[in-house]
Amino acid sequence: MARAGEGSMAAPVMAVPGVSDEWLAARVQQGDAAAFEVLVARYQAPLYHFAYRLLGRAEDAEDAAQDALIQVYHALPRARLDQPLRPWIFRIARNRCLDALKRRRAVPLSWLNGDETGETLVEAAASEPLPEELAERADLQRLLTAAIAALPPLYREVVALRYTADLSVAEIAVVLGAPENTVKIRLHRAKAALRLALRGLLAEETEGNG
Repeated sequence: MARAGEGSMAAPVMAVPGVSDEWLAARVQQGDAAAFEVLVARYQAPLYHFAYRLLGRAEDAEDAAQDALIQVYHALPRARLDQPLRPWIFRIARNRCLDALKRRRAVPLSWLNGDETGETLVEAAASEPLPEELAERADLQRLLTAAIAALPPLYREVVALRYTADLSVAEIAVVLGAPENTVKIRLHRAKAALRLALRGLLAEETEGNG
């Protein structure tokens, strides 16, 4: 992987604010190593946070994010630039996370196949706050993190992609290779599960402080 500052075009690339991922990728394909360093700086933290949400271990998340960036580096010269780059990068990261979960034997075959049959969902009251509203309350960040970690991987990944990586439903659909409607259903179910989990965690904390 190229080192920061490598290549004659480093200064111009770094000096241009708000350049698109696709523009940077095109520069990489032209041999501009510094452009890839800009992509690394842009995605290293988001990929780590996404991987941490999915894997729950800092070391595993660091490895998954690094492996994803290495794969992006090797694949980028041949990547299609007529499609958004961000979902493609997160799809690579998601696959590296799945590899880690499979090594732990933490992913059932039904989940890898996208089989959601037989799941039971208990809907929470509509008046309860949504995850994005809770995320704005600093005092509930710890409980929200615990509630997300307790979700099944199928729902944990859509929550991580939506609220940690800040991907749109359309982008998540590309990452997962699933229809947008499927993503919406999973997000809906994940929110309901989070509401219930948070309600229980809040009750436990209230009792503990009583």
